[in-house]
Amino acid sequence: MAEGEAAAPATTRRLVLRGARDALALPAWVVGFALVGVGSLAQDVGHPLGAAMLSTLLIWAGPAQVVFYGSLAAGVALPLIAAAICLSSIRFLPMTIALMPLLRRPGQGLLAQIAIAHYIAVTVWVESLRRLPRMPAEERLPYYLGFANACLVTTTALTGVGWFLSGTLPAPLASGLLFITPVYFTLALAAGARTAVDVVAIVLGFALAPAFGHLVGRDFDLLLTGLVGGTIAYLVGRARRRRGA
Repeated sequence: MAEGEAAAPATTRRLVLRGARDALALPAWVVGFALVGVGSLAQDVGHPLGAAMLSTLLIWAGPAQVVFYGSLAAGVALPLIAAAICLSSIRFLPMTIALMPLLRRPGQGLLAQIAIAHYIAVTVWVESLRRLPRMPAEERLPYYLGFANACLVTTTALTGVGWFLSGTLPAPLASGLLFITPVYFTLALAAGARTAVDVVAIVLGFALAPAFGHLVGRDFDLLLTGLVGGTIAYLVGRARRRRGA
């Protein structure tokens, strides 16, 4: 390109493909291999292959799918299973609130926003917060959809692989695969930390999560950790801004 010549604007197709390429470079495989164990669990409780893969498409949350299949195996009533899945996925609410302002566009209807929010999972969320703010506003949504769909399709396929591997996958390995996502999530958050407030929030998360897990149990520990730790980090950031003003 000649010097001084403006770069051609990225087309929607190129943005979608770029998002998919970036996801397939690593993040999609991280979340995908984490759900191999879910496919194996679905086979163990007698769910067919299609149902196992559909659970990933519709629930799109490894811990909630473990709750789902574990409850089925225990014979829990379906309304109670639905309530348990909702409680286990309440952590996505603050993630959605944080990410949607970057993706919302004039003219988007409620159904479109619900569809966009469905793709929000831990890996998609942390990578989107890291990548989208640096992009022009009009490029964010196509890139996000390419990235998120690549993650979802890859994870759905690997859920199917896990279904076929049921009985041959050692239980410790199947359980260990579920920890890939939180480890990646932690490393990505640390890599994306740019300010002292980011560091404070990460440190508070590690400090408060075990305490709240002991005090209130595993249903609300992450919610309270985010609420209390996030509020403290926000107040620290506001105090620093006032001193710098």
